[in-house]
Amino acid sequence: MPASVLIVEDEPAILELVAVNLEHAGYATLRAPSAEEAVRLLRDTLPDVALLDWMLPGQSGLALARRLRSDSRTREMPIVFLTARADEHDKISALDSGADDYLTKPFSPRELVARIRAVLRRRAPHLGEAPVEIGGLALDPGAHTVLAKGRALELGPTEFRLLHFLMTHPNRVYSRSQLLDGVWGDNAVIEERTVDVHIRRLRQALAPSDHDSLIETVRGSGYVLRPARST
Repeated sequence: MPASVLIVEDEPAILELVAVNLEHAGYATLRAPSAEEAVRLLRDTLPDVALLDWMLPGQSGLALARRLRSDSRTREMPIVFLTARADEHDKISALDSGADDYLTKPFSPRELVARIRAVLRRRAPHLGEAPVEIGGLALDPGAHTVLAKGRALELGPTEFRLLHFLMTHPNRVYSRSQLLDGVWGDNAVIEERTVDVHIRRLRQALAPSDHDSLIETVRGSGYVLRPARST
C-alpha cells in the first residue's frame, strides 16, 4: 500500500503540480485547499505525512501545524512546509511549531519528492529496540516512551530520535552534519541549522527534570551527551 500525503494548498495550480508529481513518485495523495478542509479529511483518515502551505485562507498553515502537534492522533505525523515564505525567522517558527522540514517556493519537484521520502524514512526505528537509561533518564524505543526520574516526558518524533541517538552514543561529540546523517538519514535534504532547532526543543523538554544539562554544546564542533558525573 503506497504511503499517503495530505497536501494543504490553496493555489489550485500548485496543488495539482504537487499532487501529480507525488503520484508519479508512487504516493497516494489527499488534497485540501484550506486548514479547515484538512481537519475534516483527518477525521476520516490519517495520512503518512502532511505537506502544508503557510498562507492559507482562514487558519494559517503554522496554526494548523501547532494544532496537529497538540492532537494525540496526529502528533507523530511528519509535517513538511512548502511555502513562499523564505525568511530565516519563518523557517525557525515553522520548525518550532513542530514541522520536520521546510521547503520554499519556487521548488524543484524532484527535491520535494526527496524530502518527502526522507521524512518518511525517519519514522522507521533505526537504532534497535533495547531500552537505555542514563542518570535517571530512561528511553524505551519499543514503547516509544521517555521517563525522567519516573515521570513521562512528551517529545516530538524528531526529538525522540535525536535523544535516542545521543543516549546510545554518549561522550562522543557529533557535528551537525553527522547528526543529520545519524538521525535524519544520510540522504536527507535538510539544512544543518535544523539540528540546532531540535536540540533547543529537546533541551526545553528535558529542562523540568534538569536533564537538559546532559546535552552539551561543543563550540565549533557540535553536540555531545555526557552522563552526569557523581559528586
